[in-house]
Amino acid sequence: MTSSTGGRSAAISVARRALARGHPFPLKRDVAAINDDLVGGLFPQLATEPAADVGDLARRLTEACHRFGAVAEPLCAADADDLAMGLLAALAEVHARSLEDAEAILFGDPAAESLDEVIAAYPGFLAISAYRLAHAVHELDVPIVPRLMAELAHSRSGVDIHPAATIGRRLCIDHGTGIVIGETAVIGNEVKLYQGVTLGALSVSKDKAGLKRHPTIGDRVVIYANATVLGGDTTIGPDSIIGGNVFLTSSVPPRSLIYQTSGYRVRRQQDGFDDADFVI
Repeated sequence: MTSSTGGRSAAISVARRALARGHPFPLKRDVAAINDDLVGGLFPQLATEPAADVGDLARRLTEACHRFGAVAEPLCAADADDLAMGLLAALAEVHARSLEDAEAILFGDPAAESLDEVIAAYPGFLAISAYRLAHAVHELDVPIVPRLMAELAHSRSGVDIHPAATIGRRLCIDHGTGIVIGETAVIGNEVKLYQGVTLGALSVSKDKAGLKRHPTIGDRVVIYANATVLGGDTTIGPDSIIGGNVFLTSSVPPRSLIYQTSGYRVRRQQDGFDDADFVI
């Protein structure tokens, strides 16, 4: 047997094992195309090509929803048309909530000059609007597709939001890169998150699946850069401020101020160095 024949035989064997599970799996490129058409229909600032008029936008949204139905139907044994109509019915709420998020970012960031700028250029808005859309799909009890939509936004914005998370109105994500929001996290209204924030679990054991593993964040809470809040029993009371680099695994009452103290010293170079200056 030649090496080429042996290589082909091995490839066929691997391919058979890969397909052995026997259930359909959507192509990521198909989900990405549907996602982009939905987002571009809801927010023309993010469209891949300009729309001729309102009717053209409506047509694109309707077609994208029907393509979604066709992709989702084999995954959940639901009717494709029902899935399409379910998503189409949810889009008005997705659009309204996302616009509120954009307004919160505009209000919360002195560098933001207009709502159009926030929608077109802010990774925080991209991440939130993608979550709103993926969450709507999750609410239709469609597996896999919401996670693919979330991962698409993650790759583009650096923000990782599980589509099953519960997020209230007017979420402001400033900068965004490195934010992680877990599956069972609950976030109230008018919350502001800075880059690097993690709302995570204390344990990643598989037997915790189905339990509340991620924290609850009350209304009007601000969490600054690189803070970590862990645990399903951890609740941050409303109107609290969590400072940068805080590591928190227990609840705090409303109107709390939690901050990390740090020590450092400033010295002129001409005063010389000691061994501690070279500790890595």
